[in-house]
Amino acid sequence: MDIDLARTFLDVVATGSFVRAAERLNITQTAVSARIKALEEQIGRSLFVRNKAGARLTPAGNEFIRYAASMVQLWERARQQVALPPGREAIVTIGGELSLWNPLLLNWLIWMHRNAPEIALRTHVDLGERLIEKVQTGVLDLAIMYAPSQRPGMKFELLLEEKLIAVSTEPGASDMQSGDYIHVDWGPDFAAHHEIVFPHLRDTGMFVGLGPLALQYILTIGGSGYFRMRAVKSHLESGRLHRVANAPEFSFSIYALSSAQPDSPALQTAREGLRMALMAERDEGESPARTGDAPVH
Repeated sequence: MDIDLARTFLDVVATGSFVRAAERLNITQTAVSARIKALEEQIGRSLFVRNKAGARLTPAGNEFIRYAASMVQLWERARQQVALPPGREAIVTIGGELSLWNPLLLNWLIWMHRNAPEIALRTHVDLGERLIEKVQTGVLDLAIMYAPSQRPGMKFELLLEEKLIAVSTEPGASDMQSGDYIHVDWGPDFAAHHEIVFPHLRDTGMFVGLGPLALQYILTIGGSGYFRMRAVKSHLESGRLHRVANAPEFSFSIYALSSAQPDSPALQTAREGLRMALMAERDEGESPARTGDAPVH
């Protein structure tokens, strides 16, 4: 079967629409329809029911998802293994959200360089949903991210219970004023809890979609906001930032996302490197919460 047919099927599933799948693939809607029709003819079953709202999976379509994902993943891995650089025995391709690359994934890269030089590495930085899609289609072996959504044919490993804490450049701050508060986008779960706890901060003058950008902004201009505990620890110790008294913490966990297929030896080594990178953070005094700790909202 043409792998492009399976990829197109997964794009329609992800977007829920032939039109949006065509936009993502940069082809015409007619081409998407033709690929799905060819796939349905090969399988002998209808995979989608099209309606005004988009495209809904049939029972056969639901069954086919895990097979389509496995086929695409297998093809991508075979293609990468054939293209091994000289002197390397395997390839691991990893992706992560931007705010996770420093220090966690940077420490991981250094550990892999020192302890597994026989493994070639490919790295990507992207948004959460795109990282999930890349794992599903086999482009990535592993994605490190916050709050991944469930997808068929994937497994999730909790790496770390991260915390978001309220900090301010003003010593002794006991609350957050809308005039200097930076509302950072930490995802829908954070937004829902934030709305309940801080209804008066719904419409602030500054909304930033990237934590590191917001942090550099308040360090330069001044202000307050919620940030990852590990990201602000050194600034709290130096006195550049101060915790806001009585402000609640929010849970913000880090996960490793991969295919549900058994790990290759190289991927097992990569996971070991992640564990060692986390241990390096703990050795620096940034101990994560236990897996069973309940989030405080």
